[in-house]
Amino acid sequence: MPESLQSYASPAPGEPVSPATSGTQGGGGQIVSTRHQAGINHVSVGLLPPQTRLTAVDDVPSWHSGWNQIPATQPKTAAKNHARQDRKPIRKTASNAPGTNKRTKSAVAVPAMLAVLLLTGCIANGGGSQATPTPPPLTVQDAPASNAPLETTQASTKIPVYWIGRSKEEVYLYREFRDITGDGNPVTTALKIMMAEKPLDHDFFTPWQEPSSLATSISGKNVITVDISRDAFNSNLDAGMAQRAVQQLVYTATAAASSSGLINSGQQIQVVVLVDGHKDYMAFGQVQLGEPMTRDASLVAPLWIIDPQEDTTLPTGLVKFNGRSTDSSKPISWQVLQDNGKGEKTSLLTGQTQATGEPGQYGLFTFGATLKAGQYEVRVSQVDNAGNAIATSTDTRLFRVG
Repeated sequence: MPESLQSYASPAPGEPVSPATSGTQGGGGQIVSTRHQAGINHVSVGLLPPQTRLTAVDDVPSWHSGWNQIPATQPKTAAKNHARQDRKPIRKTASNAPGTNKRTKSAVAVPAMLAVLLLTGCIANGGGSQATPTPPPLTVQDAPASNAPLETTQASTKIPVYWIGRSKEEVYLYREFRDITGDGNPVTTALKIMMAEKPLDHDFFTPWQEPSSLATSISGKNVITVDISRDAFNSNLDAGMAQRAVQQLVYTATAAASSSGLINSGQQIQVVVLVDGHKDYMAFGQVQLGEPMTRDASLVAPLWIIDPQEDTTLPTGLVKFNGRSTDSSKPISWQVLQDNGKGEKTSLLTGQTQATGEPGQYGLFTFGATLKAGQYEVRVSQVDNAGNAIATSTDTRLFRVG
C-alpha cells in the first residue's frame, strides 16, 4: 500500500525534534525512529498555473521534499489571470453567471439590501468564515458532521485519490498520490483516475466504472459540482458500500480541489453530484444524490502509511517511513518483514512510535530502519490501552530495496 520515499521531508525551521522512539532489532539492521511536528501551511490563492501543481503538506510524502511553496502574499490578480488562461471551468454556476455582480440603481432596493445585510450579519459560520445568509433546508444524507481535515497546498506533480480498502471486517477509505500530466482540471483528473484506473495498492479497490462523460465546476461558495453519466454506477452494491463509494467521490473531489489551490481549505467544502445534469439520482440504487454533501470522517481509515507507496523501489541504507493516524493518543506499533523469495516473510525489525498532535486528533508518525537489498513489507497498527495491536487499525505496504 505505498507512497514513494527517496528523501524525507524535514521539520520546518525552528520546530523541535522529539527524541528517538523505542525499537527492537530482529534479524539485523540499524533502527532509527523519530518524531516531528509537521508544519501545516495554508495558502489562500486563486487558480494556479499547471506547472505549479499542489498537494498536501499536513502529511507530505517524502518525494515532496524540495518543493517551492507558493507564497501567501501572491497577488490575487496574477492568480486570477492564470485561472483564465489555464483552467477554465467546465460548466458555469449560478455564482459566476454574467450579470450576478451588477449593482442595482434602484433607490427603493437600497433599504431592502441594508436590511438583508443586517440580518445576515448576525449569522456566522464556524471557523471564522464570513457571515452568509441562512440557506433553505436541505435533504442530505444522514452522516456525522465532517471533521476530517482537508489536504493543504504545495507544488507537486502528484494528485490525491481515495480508494476503498478492507481492514479485517471493517471497510475504510484510503488515500494514494498519483502522477498527473497536462494542464487539465485537477478535480476532473482525480475523479477519472478514481473511476477508470486501478489503485497502486492491491488491497484497495473502487466500485466505480469509467463514465462516458464527466464534468466538474467550483462555485465561489466552495461548492464542487460533479456532473457524471449514469454508466459510472454499473455495480451492484449494498447500502453500506454504496455510501462509501459516494464518500470516495466526495473525498477525492475535495482533496484534489484543496491540494490544487482551487478552493479555500480553511472553510467547509461541499460536493453536489448530478447525473446526466439531473438531481435525485439513486447512486448504485442506494444513495440519493443532488444535495450538498461533506466528508464523513467516520469512514476514513484510522491510519495509513504515506511513505513508501506500494511496489516502490528504494536505495539501500536508511529507509524512512511516515504515516497518518486519526488519533494521536494511540501509540503506533510497526514491523518490517523480509521476503525470502519463496513467498514467506520473516520479522526483521519491530518497534513503537507515537503520532504527533493533540489526543483524539489527526497526527503524523515516523520511524526508520537501515535495510539491505531485498523484498520487504512494513506493517503499522494502532495500539489499544492493553498494549495490543488493533487489527482493524492496520495498514501494510510492499516495497523493494536496492
